[in-house]
Amino acid sequence: MSVATSNLANLHSGTGSSLYSRLNSEWHKRSLHLFMFVVLAHWAEHLTQAVQIYVLGWPRPQAGGMLGLWFPFLVSSEILHYFYAIFMLVGLWMLRKGFTGLSRKWWTVALVIQFWHHIEHLLLQAQAILQHNLLGSPVPLSFLQMVFPKNRVEIHLFYNAIVFIPMIIGMYYHMFPPREEQPATCTCALHRQPIAA
Repeated sequence: MSVATSNLANLHSGTGSSLYSRLNSEWHKRSLHLFMFVVLAHWAEHLTQAVQIYVLGWPRPQAGGMLGLWFPFLVSSEILHYFYAIFMLVGLWMLRKGFTGLSRKWWTVALVIQFWHHIEHLLLQAQAILQHNLLGSPVPLSFLQMVFPKNRVEIHLFYNAIVFIPMIIGMYYHMFPPREEQPATCTCALHRQPIAA
């Protein structure tokens, strides 16, 4: 019991060798690489779907990205989208402590927007589970889809963009921190200018 209590204390204080501490110090760079790989793979799916619709002229139901070509049920089910929204929310939260100063502010902006994006997916998932769609719609509706009912692909691109942009700005300031900021405890910085006196 004392070991569990000690690890829990390490998790909250950010000291020691807890998983949370390591994710935000010695493992931060590797963790960010893995996190960004998944984020970029998700972007590739959405961009492929947009190309299928707008460039190749495919009907929306057939435009499912690369995964949708082989596993169409994954794209049409709400569960895959919901798990990705949870993955993003947890990843942004768990890796946030490794950011400092300006990079942390931008990373937090991405986290707040992703929290809302998660709420949208929670609403969609709840409708799918309960098999009762809002406003008598034949498909589950998010809040934005109530305003733009035929633009689900565009709404997903919009949400992913407004989360991704501050995340990338945060990553930039994390990798190239301003001179006046204290360095982060990880090895992510590619260029470090000395702190001005």
